[in-house]
Amino acid sequence: MSEDTQLDLLDGNNHGNGNNGGSGDATESLPLEVYTEKAYLDYSMYVILDRALPNIGDGLKPVQRRIVYAMSELGLSAASKHKKSARTVGDVLGKFHPHGDSACYEAMVLMAQPFSYRYPLVDGQGNWGSQDDPKSFAAMRYTESRLTPYAKVLLQELGQGTVDWVDNFDGTLKEPALLPARLPNVLLNGGSGIAVGMATDIPPHNLNEVVDACLQLLKKPSSTIEELSEFIKGPDYPTDAEIISSSEEILRVYETGRGSIKMRAVWEKEEGDIIITALPFQASGGKIMEQIATQMRAKKLPMVADLRDESDHENPTRLVITPRSNRVDVKQLMSHLFASTDLERNYRVNMNMIGVDGKPQVKNLRKVLKEWLEFRRTTVTRRIEWRLGKVQDRLHILEGLLIAHLNIDEVIRIIRENDEPKPILMGRFGISDIQAEAVLNLRLRNLAKLEEMQIRTEQEELIRERDELQGLLDSPRKLTALIRKELKEDAEKYGDERRSPIVVREASQVLDETALIPSEPVTVILSEMGWIRAAKGHEIDPHSLNYKQGDKFQSAAHGRSNQPAVLLDSTGRSYTLMAHTLPSARGQGDPLSGRFSPPQGASFKAVIMANNEQFFLLGSSFGYGFLCQFKDMQSRAKAGKATVTIPAGASLICPSPVSDLENGFVAAVTSAGYLLIIHSSELPQLARGKGNKIINIPAKRLKSGEEHVVSMIALAQDEKLIVHAGKKHKTIQGAEIVEYQGKRGQRGKLLPQGYRNVSRLESE
Repeated sequence: MSEDTQLDLLDGNNHGNGNNGGSGDATESLPLEVYTEKAYLDYSMYVILDRALPNIGDGLKPVQRRIVYAMSELGLSAASKHKKSARTVGDVLGKFHPHGDSACYEAMVLMAQPFSYRYPLVDGQGNWGSQDDPKSFAAMRYTESRLTPYAKVLLQELGQGTVDWVDNFDGTLKEPALLPARLPNVLLNGGSGIAVGMATDIPPHNLNEVVDACLQLLKKPSSTIEELSEFIKGPDYPTDAEIISSSEEILRVYETGRGSIKMRAVWEKEEGDIIITALPFQASGGKIMEQIATQMRAKKLPMVADLRDESDHENPTRLVITPRSNRVDVKQLMSHLFASTDLERNYRVNMNMIGVDGKPQVKNLRKVLKEWLEFRRTTVTRRIEWRLGKVQDRLHILEGLLIAHLNIDEVIRIIRENDEPKPILMGRFGISDIQAEAVLNLRLRNLAKLEEMQIRTEQEELIRERDELQGLLDSPRKLTALIRKELKEDAEKYGDERRSPIVVREASQVLDETALIPSEPVTVILSEMGWIRAAKGHEIDPHSLNYKQGDKFQSAAHGRSNQPAVLLDSTGRSYTLMAHTLPSARGQGDPLSGRFSPPQGASFKAVIMANNEQFFLLGSSFGYGFLCQFKDMQSRAKAGKATVTIPAGASLICPSPVSDLENGFVAAVTSAGYLLIIHSSELPQLARGKGNKIINIPAKRLKSGEEHVVSMIALAQDEKLIVHAGKKHKTIQGAEIVEYQGKRGQRGKLLPQGYRNVSRLESE
């Protein structure tokens, strides 16, 4: 669709008579691009301002503010009886928030959960969920609720002219645009939300620490974030788990308004068991147990013998991990669990909120506190002005009542003799309409002499209060002192000790899988049909084991249970698996086809085990070879790694370990009986490839298949070479080795008659 595509917006009264002309045509044409951009921006601003982000003033999103206000209107204060939550939700939806009841109730539940809110606003009775499963709360028809004492911080000054009132969604009621919070709730309870193109993640903080920082800022407005951080050490989540982020990381978060906070579970040792007593914020004990159990089933935690959850009402968090023996390094085990489970979690910080200017912005700590104190100063000023207006109105009325008392007989006469006494009273005594109305509303009992004294006493008290209020408005210093005084009073009333200790800990680290596995001698056995298994010990005779029908022994390797085993297939690809994951040799093993995806038609030819630094001689039947380290053959991929490049028509020669790189030898023998021994230093050390030609076989004989390399082997300087030819064997050693020595790529020397039909080479 082109940019000038027009969208007709009809107002419903147009085109009713089919007439497109005249003044009756009120069609508005807009380019589709302009219309969609405006519609999307309008929606974005609605989500940002009216749904997802908290306001810096009261720290609440609109739905939370409406829930708290609706509960206060229902009289559900902390001193009242609990009332069905469905009643509150009904009022919120019907009067202020025409959205889904489940979303509204979930917002209410969140404010009632002590493990979700640092300072809950709703006091609930019934099932309001658990830390293990916050969504397990009962339906709103079953639960009951009222406001907590802390909610008074938000509502205490509501009816004192402190905030603006706006129409509700249908214009039939008024609701507060903000609640007049006496404390910076935006930091105390934090909040999270996702808007359009932006999000917020504000962590909760300790009330006493935040108030101390506010007092510092009032005392010294130029305080830096570093100075404020001396009071606010870091976030304070509603859990006893430890915050392990460094002070430098926390300071960076407060300087930028963005970053992350790391929390770690608290644990202790009890009679050999590991007891986890506190979990990170919003971490589920059930999920953590499942994460640990999964590792145990995968044999990644062999040092853990048992795992159980002993949490109850007295101990909300008590997860028990039983080590297999007292020799287990518990600190190392816990470090692994911290790194691999939710026992340690990162929490994103993005202090994005709607400021006093009504615009969303990511703010640093100083800006948040400074803006909130600006909001608080405005709120207190409006409260004082409202009270001053009430005092002045009352003084005005008292002045009129005093005039009436001083002239009571004349007042009574005017009232008795006139049908409309108000204008006459106003003219006779010079009083206002309001004063005259108050005089006319006097009861006879209030005409006593004692009442005049009470009026004068009240007048004197109100004059003193008026002067005090006016003095507060005229003196910024006195206003600041009042704000300080009220902050201290609220901190004393609602403050508590920090729950999340900030401690310095070493970084957690996932243990190397091999470090978790006991090191025991094993023999890994590979069969011709690609079945693999492992037997304990190195004294196993793999030929004597039981194989499937039609199958037989192919290759074996000696190693340790915590070592990897490398397999090579007929195409030269290498694959890796851990020895401890293999089935016992008492059975027939597992097929490798279930673990790997080799190329079509490939078969597994060899298995090897060694230290990572060990070199092996790898080559093909066409006489090419190279030296490769064991670590370079390893691969995590299911499809393996192309290690040996095998020419067309050639086959893989079984690898041979190299024990002497500098002074050792490499021997290669062909099917025609040609033997060549070269120095191992002549071969390249490669991670993969074809290698260099070790022994020369005429090209015609290679292509026709008349001759090929039968075996290759690496020898140490003082080792013997044993040539097997059928049932016979020949030992070559000392000076005789020199006879077969040559340069790489030569033809070699023919073995004696009777030993040319070589089946394999061995070293001794």
